[in-house]
Amino acid sequence: MCGISALLLADSSQAAVSELLESLGLLQHRGQDAAGIVTCGHKGRLFQCKGNGMVRDVFTPPRLMALSGYMGVAHARYPTAGTPADSEAQPFYVNSPYGIVMAHNGNLTNDSELRHFLDYDAHRHINTDSDSELLLNIFANNLQKTGKFRINEQDIFSAIQGLYKECHGAYAVTAMLAGFGIIGFRDPHGIRPLVFGRRKSLSGNGYDYMFASESVVLDALDFTDIEDVLPGEVIIVSRHVVTRRRLVVEQRITPCVFEYVYFARPDSTIDGIPVYNARLDMGVKLARKVRQVLGDKMDIDVVIPVPDTSRAAALQLSHELGLPYREGFNKNRYVGRTFIMPGQEMRRKNVRRKLNAMPTEFKGLNVLLVDDSIVRGTTSQEIIQMARDVGAKKVYFASAAPAIRYPNVYGIDMPSMKELVASGHSDDSVAMEIGADHVFFQDIEDLIDSCRKFNPKIKEFDTSVFDGKYVTGDVTKEYLQKLEERRSDMAMQKKSQNKGEVIGLHNYALEQK
Repeated sequence: MCGISALLLADSSQAAVSELLESLGLLQHRGQDAAGIVTCGHKGRLFQCKGNGMVRDVFTPPRLMALSGYMGVAHARYPTAGTPADSEAQPFYVNSPYGIVMAHNGNLTNDSELRHFLDYDAHRHINTDSDSELLLNIFANNLQKTGKFRINEQDIFSAIQGLYKECHGAYAVTAMLAGFGIIGFRDPHGIRPLVFGRRKSLSGNGYDYMFASESVVLDALDFTDIEDVLPGEVIIVSRHVVTRRRLVVEQRITPCVFEYVYFARPDSTIDGIPVYNARLDMGVKLARKVRQVLGDKMDIDVVIPVPDTSRAAALQLSHELGLPYREGFNKNRYVGRTFIMPGQEMRRKNVRRKLNAMPTEFKGLNVLLVDDSIVRGTTSQEIIQMARDVGAKKVYFASAAPAIRYPNVYGIDMPSMKELVASGHSDDSVAMEIGADHVFFQDIEDLIDSCRKFNPKIKEFDTSVFDGKYVTGDVTKEYLQKLEERRSDMAMQKKSQNKGEVIGLHNYALEQK
C-alpha cells in the first residue's frame, strides 16, 4: 500500500514541490519505506529526489530547493514487490518516449508475463524487481508505437487502453509527461483509491489540479470539486485543458474493503464512503457480535482501543454495550506503524516501543481490547500480554475486521498464508495463540454493510483476504504457491538488506523522544 499524488499549477512561475511534500506528509501512514518527488520545469526539464526512509528523512531543505517546476509527481512507498533498495524508490522515470514519470499504488498479478514481454518482445530494459517499473514500461512501449514527434490526449488514451488489456491486478497511478501535463487512472475494478480536485489559482488565472490517494490531501491544500477517479477512468491534465474518459467499465466494481478498516485516514472519503462513519458502524455491528456470543455471561468492565485506527469502532462499540470507554494505551507517535514495518521481528520489537499500558485502566478489570484487525497475531499477542502485565483479570479481544485467512495479492503485505494467525485455524485457536480469553471477529456481511450503506451504488468490495475470492479472476492456486515461495525468498533478502535501514529507523525514533 503506497501513497501517491500529482500536482499541476496554473502559474508556471510557481513551484509545486512544497505542496507535493505536504501531500506526502499527509500520506505518510500509507508507506514508510521510501519517498520520492519528481518535478518538471522550464523546457520540460525533470528534477528528482528520492530515497529510503520517512518523508522528513529523505527531503532535506537543500534537496527541496533543487526541485523546481510547476508540476510534479510524488510517492510514499510501502513495498509488496521488489526489494528495499534505493533504486526501487518511486516515482520511476523513462526518458523514451517523451520523458515519462510514474507513481503506482497497488500490485500486478501478471508481472512474470509482463517482464518476459518487455524483455523478449519490446526489448525494454527493466532495472528493478518492482512491478511498478513494469507498468511504466508497458505505458511507454504503447506510446512509442505512435511514432509521433509530439503526442496528444488521444494517443495517451490509446496507450492506457492497451495497458488495461495487458496489466492485471490493482493499480492507482499518477504520471507526468515532460512538458505536457499530469495523468491519473485506476484499475478497472477500482481496487486502489485515487481522487481528483481543483482550486482557483492564486494568480487568478485558471485552476490548479491535483491527484492523491486520499481526499484528506486535497482538503488540507484547499482543493475543491473533489471527486473519485472512476474505475477504468483516465484523466489527463495539461496547462490548457482537462480531458477525461472512462476506457473500461467493469460490471464488478470492487474497492478494497481494507482501506476502510485500516489503511485510510479517518478524515478521508473514498468512493463516496466516509471512512470515519464506516468505522463507527463497524463498532455497532461488532457490539452485536459480542452481545450475541457472551449473552448473560457478559462480564466486561471496560472497552479499550488499540490506537489509533480502532478508536472509532471501539467508541461506538462501548456506547452500544453501555460500557465505559477508556484510553488504556499511551502511544509514542514517533515510531512507525508496526503493520507496515519491514520484517516480523521488527514489528514485534516495536510494539512495546510504540505502546505503553497504563495500570490504572487495567488493574483488576475484565477488559475488551478493540483493534482494526488481526493479521500475523504477533502485535495482538504483545498487546494482550501488556494488559495482563499491568493487572488485567481477563482480556477479551475484538477485531473490527473478519478473520484474515488468505494472502493478499493487490498491494497489502500479507502474501504468505503461513504468516496469518487465523489461516486454517478456528477462532478459539486464534484466541489461544494470541493469549486472549476470547476473540470476537466481525462477520464479513456486517463489514460490507458498514461500508456499502454510505454508497449503495457499490455492490461489492474486494474481500479476498477474508474469503479467498480474488476479484480479478486470474489468481490460481499455482500463482499463490509461486508467490508464497517468491515472497519467502524476498523476506530472507530483506532481512539482510534492511539491517542498515532498521538501525536508521531506530535512531530516528530515539532522536525524537
